[in-house]
Amino acid sequence: MRAWAVTRPGPIEDRPLEFVEKPTPEPAEGELLVRVLACGVCRTDLHVCEGDLPVHRDHVTPGHEVVGEVAALGAGAEGFAVGDRVGVAWLRSTDGTCAYCRRGAENLCPASSYTGWDVDGGYAEFTTVPAAFAYRLPDDIDTVTAAPLLCAGIIGYRALKRACHTDGTSGSGFTVPERLGLYGFGGSAHLCAQIAIALGSRVHVLTRGEQARELALSLGAASAGGAYDSPPEPLDAAISFAPVGELVPVAMRALDRGGILSIAGIHVTDIGPLDYERELFYEKEIRSVTANTRDDGREFLELAARHGVRSTTHPYPLSSAAQALADLKAGRFDGAAVLVPD
Repeated sequence: MRAWAVTRPGPIEDRPLEFVEKPTPEPAEGELLVRVLACGVCRTDLHVCEGDLPVHRDHVTPGHEVVGEVAALGAGAEGFAVGDRVGVAWLRSTDGTCAYCRRGAENLCPASSYTGWDVDGGYAEFTTVPAAFAYRLPDDIDTVTAAPLLCAGIIGYRALKRACHTDGTSGSGFTVPERLGLYGFGGSAHLCAQIAIALGSRVHVLTRGEQARELALSLGAASAGGAYDSPPEPLDAAISFAPVGELVPVAMRALDRGGILSIAGIHVTDIGPLDYERELFYEKEIRSVTANTRDDGREFLELAARHGVRSTTHPYPLSSAAQALADLKAGRFDGAAVLVPD
């Protein structure tokens, strides 16, 4: 099969990816073989290619926002049949027995593995996934539109929960912040914004790029300004989707007393010193976001279907994955890029 491989991690401009021939994978016990119909292009893929995330698998195939069709079942795989449409996301496996898994925080499992980092992902014609970690997708969302929901959407949803005073990890539910700021407005943020607005937040977007600001306003944001601008009112919470550490103090200054900043990125550049009185005092909080649980995924997909959440997508042929990543890095599109078969 044709697939992309990270051969020498480094700047995307230096071509760390190669389009190669790889054997079509065989599904192991409990796994599904998935024919890839679409794969979203995530900033985490860029971090894997550029070496911001350390190499876990030599010549790994990136991609973890996969929509596909079950082509074969490994021994003991349950819950799906050949021909079913499935979603494959970032979290691929956990041990299911550690203290974190037992308390419902499988996203913190030390033995967790990840699609497109520990095992080959969706920048290919086929991939595999444990049946227990595959998602059923809403019937009314088309294949290309569904792809970004599987990481950008799920992670944005978890980041939103982490920005709330009650995050719902113990089944207690959560109430979205009344005044929410979103720093950066790419694939994840534009999906998070739709959920937050549907649940009652007044959303202020702060991001580079006029195109992204126009998209934010078209989706119902109350305002859209530059990344370093001040929002028009103090924020109860904010989420930083930009991998730019120097935005952290900016966002902290925008918070009202008791406000929470949730940092959604898996990789963020260095955060500079924080001024205690201006940026931390009055019980402001900074929270990180680490992957997601399967419950997060199921909750988000149900909410996305209920509220008509749709991703803004820009299709690229599979053979143009390197260009899609370069365009992502340069901020050349709003919404999300999605790879489709040539």
